[in-house]
Amino acid sequence: MSAFFASCPKGLEYLLRDELVVLGATGARETLAGVHFEGDLGTAYRACLWSRLASRVLVPVTQFDAVDEQALYDGIMAVDWSVHLAAHASLAIDAHTTQSKLSHSQFIAQRVKDAVVDQFRQRDGRRPDVDTDEPDVRIHVRLRRDRASVSIDLAGAPLHRRGWREQQGEAPLKENLAAAILLRGRWPQRYAEGASLLDPMCGSGTLLIEAALMAADVAPGLRRDYFGFLGWQQHDIALWKQLLDEAKERAEDGLRQLRPCLFGSDADGLMIQTAKRNAQAAGVAGFIQLERREIDRLSPPEGCADGSLLVTNPPYGERLGASQQMPLLYRRLGEVLREHFGGWTVAILAGDSELADALRLAGGKRYTLYNGALETVLLLAELRPRDAAPRELKPLSDNAQMLKNRLEKTHRHLRKRLQRESIHCWRAYDQDLPQYAAAIDVYTERGGRRWLHVQEYRAPAEIPAETALLRLREVVRVAGEVLEVPRDRIVLKTRQRGKGGGKYGQFDQRGEFLEVEEGGLGFLVNLTDYLDTGLFLDHRLVRQRIRELAGGRRCLNLFAYTGTASVYAAAGGARSTTSVDLSATYLEWASRNLALNGHTGESHRLVQADALKFLASGTETFGLIYVDPPTFSNSKRAADFDVQRDHVALLKACLPRLGKDAVIVFSNNFRRFQLDRAALDDDFEIEDWSGPSIPFDFSRREDIHGCWLLRPRKLNEPLDPWAGVRLKK
Repeated sequence: MSAFFASCPKGLEYLLRDELVVLGATGARETLAGVHFEGDLGTAYRACLWSRLASRVLVPVTQFDAVDEQALYDGIMAVDWSVHLAAHASLAIDAHTTQSKLSHSQFIAQRVKDAVVDQFRQRDGRRPDVDTDEPDVRIHVRLRRDRASVSIDLAGAPLHRRGWREQQGEAPLKENLAAAILLRGRWPQRYAEGASLLDPMCGSGTLLIEAALMAADVAPGLRRDYFGFLGWQQHDIALWKQLLDEAKERAEDGLRQLRPCLFGSDADGLMIQTAKRNAQAAGVAGFIQLERREIDRLSPPEGCADGSLLVTNPPYGERLGASQQMPLLYRRLGEVLREHFGGWTVAILAGDSELADALRLAGGKRYTLYNGALETVLLLAELRPRDAAPRELKPLSDNAQMLKNRLEKTHRHLRKRLQRESIHCWRAYDQDLPQYAAAIDVYTERGGRRWLHVQEYRAPAEIPAETALLRLREVVRVAGEVLEVPRDRIVLKTRQRGKGGGKYGQFDQRGEFLEVEEGGLGFLVNLTDYLDTGLFLDHRLVRQRIRELAGGRRCLNLFAYTGTASVYAAAGGARSTTSVDLSATYLEWASRNLALNGHTGESHRLVQADALKFLASGTETFGLIYVDPPTFSNSKRAADFDVQRDHVALLKACLPRLGKDAVIVFSNNFRRFQLDRAALDDDFEIEDWSGPSIPFDFSRREDIHGCWLLRPRKLNEPLDPWAGVRLKK
């Protein structure tokens, strides 16, 4: 019996241990990124030929201390290399070092090569050559804490290279990782039970081909024409031929009986062609059906039984676009799976936990796997059949039933008016009952799907945290039932004390946008990433008033946020819009909102600047200025701003920028705000429009914002140079 070591990607150690035991290994014990095992030479050969998970199979040769260059050289020279390598053969050295005085792997490889070559030269004057691609013998050297471990690499090249890959995509999945995903999804057992397999983002076809070879009992190394032991002095040619012939016979039998139950699709037609060529090279093209198909058109292939496996490796941003677009792709994939694949099992390798969360697949298991150096998450989930009995819910508490009654009454009361006025985004609940301190907003996508945005208000200090959490869960459940929105489309924002006494708020960075409609206009909202969504629902009538006032005017939108007021002004016939905000993120958002409604070009400017500095730095006048400042701001790029303290200076700073018959629309959400009329009356005619600006669905919170229309008492006419001059008759 000899000792061996099989290396593998991190996360596959336990699977590899079990696989090696099936191949005849004894004493198998897992360690980081590999498994130690014992067996005869045939066991090692079978590991090279049959292991779907291993990266390399190593035969330990020696260990010794290597605190410096000379100790390394002497330790290598102490080995009789003629036992492993012929003088006329070729060699290559792979070196790795960690926590050692010899810290340069290339230098270590050079000195090991020198020692081996010098030994042969001293013996009979001949020396091996170096071949880094396919050497007769590959020597593996690892230094850890000045201790050298030297092995012969029986694989010679990474075992995930099966020999069938003709072409690959930009972000290929390694074959041994694909095999691990299939094993975690119990594909061999499912195939034996009559199940099918579908990869809806198949790329170059790695998962499909590995699944076919696995189902047909084809040895993964059967198509390789190179192994590291073929030039090794201890290679047993007869034993290897016997194992190879046995594998060929099993492959022929398996392929004859293989069912054509593998299906693949991809949105990229070029990747479909690549997958077809790879399947042909692997000898399984006749068993895999491939087609170009978008995710939105995805459905189960005909004849697939319950318990079939959907397995895929969606892009992490490399192949289908920028990484910030990926959460939306994963979200849509999850929706399609829940809608069409009831009764299936899904195995999805996500780029990270956030992308796995974006799938919104309840339950299941997660495994951490490594695709090269990239840490990924494998999500396994059983999708509930459509005709399965729904999970029985606990009865509602008395308070929750009160909440349900209130929501149902509100919904009945508002429904007809919402339909009549084509209102798609509205507030359904705002702390109506003292026990449930939350606001519930409804956002309806242009495609008709409804979402809920639930924000928790800070509970009083005397309410235990457990009680507040229970009540919040009841809000989510009741809101989903009454408003007919599934849990995966309810976004919950909880408020909790951050570390170090920071702000309340627990938010995401998904970059997911929904397109909603208001007033016949389209807007992008983000329900997850920020405290606010990008569309202040309580300002719906304020925006409508801006549209009414904007016709033929040049419009300035200060503190523009996501540019919704600019969109309304443009829709109302404004000659131009200028949107000013200090945040580049919000200006980009505003640009997308304007473009979504067809308002682009020089007539719709976006300016990144502090509002007060912008007002002071130019001379252009405007017929309409919308001023909706934050309650408080302490940006590093501008002076601190307090709306109560600074609103007079802000509004007076607008005076020089007002044209003839101009108007300022001023609003803010500071509920204790008091307009300083005494300081403004000399310059403005002031109309308090707060009451009329509150939408009916916010009538329970009449103080949610204030709104005033301010018109200058004196027109900004050019100065008369002769004014006050006495002329002689």
